[in-house]
Amino acid sequence: MARRVPRLVPLMLIALGISSVAQGGEWQTLFDGKDLSAWKTYGKPADAPIAWVVENGVLAWRKGCGNLATQETFRDFELELEWKISPGGNSGVMFGVDESGSKPWHTGPEIQVVDDSTHRDGKNPLTSAGALYSLYAPAKPAAKPVGEWNALRVQVKAGHVQCWLNGQAVVDATIGSEDWNARVAKSKFAPFREFARVPDGRILLQDHNDPVWYRNIRIRRL
Repeated sequence: MARRVPRLVPLMLIALGISSVAQGGEWQTLFDGKDLSAWKTYGKPADAPIAWVVENGVLAWRKGCGNLATQETFRDFELELEWKISPGGNSGVMFGVDESGSKPWHTGPEIQVVDDSTHRDGKNPLTSAGALYSLYAPAKPAAKPVGEWNALRVQVKAGHVQCWLNGQAVVDATIGSEDWNARVAKSKFAPFREFARVPDGRILLQDHNDPVWYRNIRIRRL
């Protein structure tokens, strides 16, 4: 069971560029720099070995490690974490992921983690850092230079998806809205009937075969 930690105090909210937060439960630590008990390898039994490693308090990718998913599922939530990508690297933070699909992106929308400066995805706003991948471009570029830590906050409540990157609002979308459905219909997700339709899904850190690091991961139910 993930360890619970206190709520952010107002001064910390201001530092993160957050003016208001939906009321929710207590924060749960998903990664505290040591413990991976809140996670499992996507598509494998809950007690299977995890190939991602912990280095100096940071969660680090290793070649062939597979996608890393939470043990628990979440419906309405607020997620906070920090990510750092390698030069030319690509990864992503998905939510609403169900293991019924052959790939996690068949069910779960993705917040893009990428090196905008050299990776080809960074040249297209719809697939750049902070985008709701292939559907909504970030409202403004907000990623820090490659090699620096980026603070990501994701809030999902009753289908309303909001994301902040380094304190800047980058995504505001509503799953199932007319606009959403039109965008999905024109995307690679169109063939997958369960895309963004799983009521309670896992949070997932993507293995895209590139070095990536995550830290300070926590979540609370709304």
